[in-house]
Amino acid sequence: MNAKDPIKHTLDMSDMIVNSYLGDLSDQDILAIPVEGMNHIAWQIGHLIAVERMVVEGVKPDSCPELPAGFEGVHSTKSDTKGTQPSQFYSKDEYLKFYAAQRAATKAVIEALSDADLDKPGPESFAQIAPTVGAVLNLVGQHYLMHAGQFVPVRRATGKPVTI
Repeated sequence: MNAKDPIKHTLDMSDMIVNSYLGDLSDQDILAIPVEGMNHIAWQIGHLIAVERMVVEGVKPDSCPELPAGFEGVHSTKSDTKGTQPSQFYSKDEYLKFYAAQRAATKAVIEALSDADLDKPGPESFAQIAPTVGAVLNLVGQHYLMHAGQFVPVRRATGKPVTI
């Protein structure tokens, strides 16, 4: 095992869980807010994609696919549109397309790094919680796993089966 393997494992685990939870949800389901104050899945997936892109661009600039104009703003924690304007959000299939493209870019960056690169300081904005490049890339998969737990109330509210 090398230093990249645990990072790739975390990303693969988050891929499996996110795709399992989203697989049978409809476009309407991903806009559902099952608990007052919770962000819908569409916002959360967009937020995760935007943060992953920001992290990877912080590690290797110009390595990620572009997102549609305004995407980061709508899916920002500072946004006031977290579910109030459904027309600002995308279909599940579009989110999955953005997700797959970004994840492929993330994995390509990881493959290009050496173990020594993983020990270098990560993006400054993450220094307190993930001080190295390796730690911040591992945080990407962990971030998805944290949010995936918030998808379960939608699955329960819509009568979807347990998938994992």
